[in-house]
Amino acid sequence: MSTSTPPARLHIGQLLVQLTRVFQEELFARLVEAGLTDARVAHTHVTAYIKADGSRLTELAAQARMTLPAMSELVDDLQRLGIVERRRDPTDGRAKLICLTDAGWEAMGTARRAILAIEEEYADQVGADRFEAAAQTLDELLRALSAEQPRRDTR
Repeated sequence: MSTSTPPARLHIGQLLVQLTRVFQEELFARLVEAGLTDARVAHTHVTAYIKADGSRLTELAAQARMTLPAMSELVDDLQRLGIVERRRDPTDGRAKLICLTDAGWEAMGTARRAILAIEEEYADQVGADRFEAAAQTLDELLRALSAEQPRRDTR
């Protein structure tokens, strides 16, 4: 594509941001319908990065590109809601792991089912093959850019 001719579409940043907004609105509407009335978009900064066996607060904050106090506030909120709990880290007695509770795992299952339904509807909009190809392409791009990230940070 020539740099002098603007594309006949939104640029990739606009597409990703606007699709994320539309996706999040739909997802959280469905979560509320499913009974998760306290679900907030901000909670995804925890749930998107938490490991199955738990994550340290510092890891979650770094992955979400948030400050420790901001991440701690989200974790406190999710703990108040019974979605996560803080457990002693078996590898370091001084550290705590943020872990999903049984209710947290149930909420994640509800979210996964809602996401699958949304993806099916998106596929109906543009065709299953095109949707899957777009998702695979974005996945490849994310993996490639993530692999380059340490190099970029040192420049």
